[in-house]
Amino acid sequence: MLQRASLYHQAGQPAKAEEIYRDILRNEPDNITAIMNLGCVLHDQGKLNEALEMFRRAVKLKPDMPLAYINLGGILCERGCLEESFTVFRRHAALTYEYESNEPIQPHKASHDREQQDYINRNQRLNNEIAVNGFHIEDCSRVIIGGAVNPDASPGDVATRWQGSHPKIVVIDNFLTDEALAKLRRFCWRSTIWRQVYTPGYLGAMPEHGIGSPLLAQIAEELRSTYPVIFGQYPLLHFWGFKYDSNLSGIALHADFAAVNVNFWITSDDANRDPASGGLIIWDTPAPLDWDFAKYNDNVATARDFLARAGAKSMTIPYRSNRVVIFDSNLFHETDRIDFKEGYLNRRINLTLLYGRREAN
Repeated sequence: MLQRASLYHQAGQPAKAEEIYRDILRNEPDNITAIMNLGCVLHDQGKLNEALEMFRRAVKLKPDMPLAYINLGGILCERGCLEESFTVFRRHAALTYEYESNEPIQPHKASHDREQQDYINRNQRLNNEIAVNGFHIEDCSRVIIGGAVNPDASPGDVATRWQGSHPKIVVIDNFLTDEALAKLRRFCWRSTIWRQVYTPGYLGAMPEHGIGSPLLAQIAEELRSTYPVIFGQYPLLHFWGFKYDSNLSGIALHADFAAVNVNFWITSDDANRDPASGGLIIWDTPAPLDWDFAKYNDNVATARDFLARAGAKSMTIPYRSNRVVIFDSNLFHETDRIDFKEGYLNRRINLTLLYGRREAN
């Protein structure tokens, strides 16, 4: 029955799959596979409340099952319950963290981890906690006085610039308040969340690694309230952080599967050796709507050929600390050349928030 339901789901017939999974659960109410799969089927049909109930049920039944926390965290995020979502993702991070691994790691990951451990060891209040199992997520609470996002620190009116721009791109400097920026830096320096390794030379911190914090939830919420014309009713669907080696390559040409992309940088400007680079390159031509996720994320040659044939033009936005670039996620973009100073605190860090689902232009 499980196999038949799965085949119906894969064939694009979720209602039939749902019926079979419910039949299973009537006879075996604790069948964790049926519970998890039913949650996914319900989600695909837009039945978010019922899907949420299934994933909560899965976590209660199997509190040490990592995948249950990923599914629960994702749907909570989609429903706007950000802080609860981030708490669930942090539980997943703690369950899956392995301080020592027998797997060989790439040199840039090993170098980062040594630098981070040295940095942590210099902060004596963390020593005992880190010595237990190596896992640590720094406290990163909300900013109570003054908020996290500056209401509009850039010249002119952001909403007007957004509505008048083609393609949709706005750049805002002095994005976060001083307290928010300082807290976020500490969080990214001290938290052992940089677990996704990318061959070109950078590391990723995904939701399931614990990148979410109360402060990041506050930033996500205040973006919507500060710039309603841009974000409207779009939910926050995904988020991550990237940390780079001082001289290795950044993210290759790609587009993101969302409506609005928020990309902001937090490393000090003193770390950047070349103020004209280190930021973001964005093209004025969106990815074709008939391309799937893999095609416009994993095939750089095809994307460059498409842009050349379309006569696309690029815009280079130089790196600045506390600068945010908000743009249409359909647009192709890539990290500009990186030339940052050596040293742990000089590593380039950017955070990305994706709102809404990809739309026609």
